[in-house]
Amino acid sequence: MRGIGRYHAPVDGHAALDRAIRKRIDFPKKGILYYDITGVLMNAAVFRYCLDQMVEFYRDEHVTAVAAIESRGFIFAAPFADRMGIPLILVRKAGKLPGDTYSCSYSLEYGKATVEVHKSDVVAGARVLLTDDLIATGGTLNAARTMLRAGGAEVVGFFAVVGLPFLRYHELIGDLPVRTLIEYNQETSN
Repeated sequence: MRGIGRYHAPVDGHAALDRAIRKRIDFPKKGILYYDITGVLMNAAVFRYCLDQMVEFYRDEHVTAVAAIESRGFIFAAPFADRMGIPLILVRKAGKLPGDTYSCSYSLEYGKATVEVHKSDVVAGARVLLTDDLIATGGTLNAARTMLRAGGAEVVGFFAVVGLPFLRYHELIGDLPVRTLIEYNQETSN
């Protein structure tokens, strides 16, 4: 069953994406401006625009698998994997995957986090694109890259709908090519 009205309206690309991203002031704490992609998911035309752009970016890059960062990365990576005819590798928070996993811990602003990936899902020689909804500091991305490389995969790039370059993610991820659909250069609501 198809939706009606605004859900299938034509999209004007970048401007529509910017309008669909909800800017939440003082979330998750006072002084922070949070970029919420749930508005993208509520607009089928904007969501389709994101996927179309993703496919266009990587159509000729010989990507053989896509790895998605939990959990919003799954939303964009799964249809991308389907469109490209490639496998989807899930990068999950610690303790969420059964079986043997690669594991990597990384620092957060207030503490540490750990992500894991099934060892059996990482194929030596695979050309893997890492995907998430948003890239901030690059910590999760760097941890995922470390695990994929441990399994012999080649990480060929990173895609996110939203990039926050003011948080200097390029310093952490270094040589990894990053493509985003929109970037914001503001951290606080002030």
